[in-house]
Amino acid sequence: MLTALTIVLIGFVLGMRHATDPDHVVAVTTIVSKQQNIRNAALIGILWGLGHTLTIFAVGAALILFKVTIPPRLGLAMELAVGLMLVLLGVLSLTGILGRLTARFGSPHSAVTSDSSSAYLNGISAPNGGFAQRLGRFQVFRPLLVGIVHGLAGSAAVALLVLTTIGNPYAAIAYLLVFGAGTMAGMMLITATIALPFAYTGRRFVGWNRGMGVFSGVVSLAFGVLLTYRIGFVDGLFTNHPHWTPK
Repeated sequence: MLTALTIVLIGFVLGMRHATDPDHVVAVTTIVSKQQNIRNAALIGILWGLGHTLTIFAVGAALILFKVTIPPRLGLAMELAVGLMLVLLGVLSLTGILGRLTARFGSPHSAVTSDSSSAYLNGISAPNGGFAQRLGRFQVFRPLLVGIVHGLAGSAAVALLVLTTIGNPYAAIAYLLVFGAGTMAGMMLITATIALPFAYTGRRFVGWNRGMGVFSGVVSLAFGVLLTYRIGFVDGLFTNHPHWTPK
């Protein structure tokens, strides 16, 4: 019993730690830069974590139960998807398309209204109802999809780590779920924290708010380009000799 509780605790803590990986933080920062409601930002973090957990569980279970082997080129391609996604998020943010999509398909309650920023900080202006109604379709599917893509890049490393420490395959799969729960909790805290300055400056310091949004887009674009270059040429995805170590 003590061993099982220890494994659960370690899995949850490592999941929370996994949520703080740089590429994860950069992606969700770009997403919540247009979100000025703390409660909604936390929901976005949960959705990202849910998408991430779905991929980790699906790919990890295949690796654990069926001993599936991922060739280096496929593994690098899975990681490349993250770099390309960061580039796309950065471009959409910098060109204003991200804001227009949020306004077009997001909930009207997810935008700043005439209420003060302090109301949003306290979460009292969020309407009742389900999270899909509160966020809007675009704000629901975007973090979910981004989380799924991020899960592709990290699933192999997580599954292989579990295999080396837990002999029972069913216990290993249960660990993946605990790890995913920790990732969801960690990302919920991260997105809520990131949204604080955007919520505070949304009404009082519009220039600062706009500048922070531009900065998050530039960081996402630059990080995505560097990641794409490293995977494509340093790790060899676009060459004849790819070398991949799950991480």
